[in-house]
Order: sequence, then C-alpha cells, then structure tokens
Amino acid sequence: MADIKFYANLEIAATGDNPTLIRHDLGSGIGFYGAGFGISVPVGQRQDSTFLTNSNGTVQGIKLQNTKWASVSGVSHNGNTEIDNEKIPNYYAPLNIRFTHEDEVRVQNCKLRIFDRNDINKQASGVTTYVYEVRHPDGAETDTNVLVNRGEVDSHGWKEYDPGDTMFNTTFTNSPGTSGTNAVQSDQGKTGVLTTDGAAHVTQRHDWYVAMSAEPDSIGSKTDYGLYFTCEYL
Repeated sequence: MADIKFYANLEIAATGDNPTLIRHDLGSGIGFYGAGFGISVPVGQRQDSTFLTNSNGTVQGIKLQNTKWASVSGVSHNGNTEIDNEKIPNYYAPLNIRFTHEDEVRVQNCKLRIFDRNDINKQASGVTTYVYEVRHPDGAETDTNVLVNRGEVDSHGWKEYDPGDTMFNTTFTNSPGTSGTNAVQSDQGKTGVLTTDGAAHVTQRHDWYVAMSAEPDSIGSKTDYGLYFTCEYL
C-alpha cells in the first residue's frame, strides 16, 4: 500500500534521521512566526521561527528548523548569516516528505504546490511562500556535495508562490531514495550518496526535503494556506 506522510525536522536535531510526524489528518501543520511562537511576521518580511501548530496556528508545538528567505538563492538558517541554498544539508529543511510502499518501487512526476487549502488550483490567500528542494545528504554546509540529481535541474533559486500568480507546480526529484541518498553517476563519491541509479532507483521509501519561507502580504493570520504533494509510483 502506498502512503505519503509529512515529517518535521526539529531545531535541535543534529541530523534529519529522526523527524517528527506531522498529524495533518488531525489538523496539525507547520506555522511561521516572528521572533517566537505567536509573534506576527511583519508585512513584506519573512519568518524568523517555525513551529508545529494546529490548523489555525494558535497551539504551540515543537520548534522546528527555520529556513528564512534571504535572497533569490540564499537562506538564513535559524537566524544565522546568509548562505547559498545549495549549501543547505537535508536536515536544515523544516519539512521532510516521505513516500512508502510495501514493495520496492520507483516514483516519478513528483510535484509540489502551495494552495489555499480548499482548491489546489488557487494560490494561498494573503501570503507569499518560497520553496526550495534540498538535495544535500552531507551534514555540513558545503556546495561540493550538493546533488546534481534534482527535480529542478541546475536551479538553486527559491520557487515563489505569490497570491497574484497563476498556480504552478514545483518539480521534485524522481526516486530520491531513502533519506534522499539516491543520485546519478555524476554524483558518485559525494558524501551521503548510497546509490546512483537515478530515476530507475527502486526502494520501499523515498524522502524529499523542503526548505520553506513565508511572507505575509497583509496583516492578520493566514489560514487559507496548505501544501499539496503528488507523485506516481511504478
């Protein structure tokens, strides 16, 4: 049986090996805040903290890794100095999307979009969201081990979901493998790479890591806001 679950990487985690399950079926999700839980993000600025919370963002859960948009292709991780997106290790990403199946399978046509929580063809209301797929199984901040094998080939810029734009998909990596450690031949020898089968890789588990940042376009809580992910398996 195929299943997709969402996990959150904790702020204190040294690696992304033990993320916390997000119970979206019970209304749990990720919330973006200012300097701490419940503190608003100023209009036109990006969040300084990320937490697990309820569907309305009013119940404080565990503090997560925070990836704040710093430039078109740069990020501030947990308030630190800006680094290039390609230097982000997998565990810096607040969100881990995990596909599992009882059989070994490959996955393809992997797509993500940010939507208004009601209609997957409509942008989220009142908030611009930035998304970047992290493909970096090495635990250190370095661009030497970022994987060539990725959904958005040769692109390390944020994908911007703006309420005024036409909806689009962000393409994620085909068959990333367990903990995102599957790559292609040109990635062979890089730290953390366990297989180089590319899109042909089959396993019972595939993991994607998502850096996210949020910028309110107006005052007030933004709850018409969700993340949608889909893929095919063979």
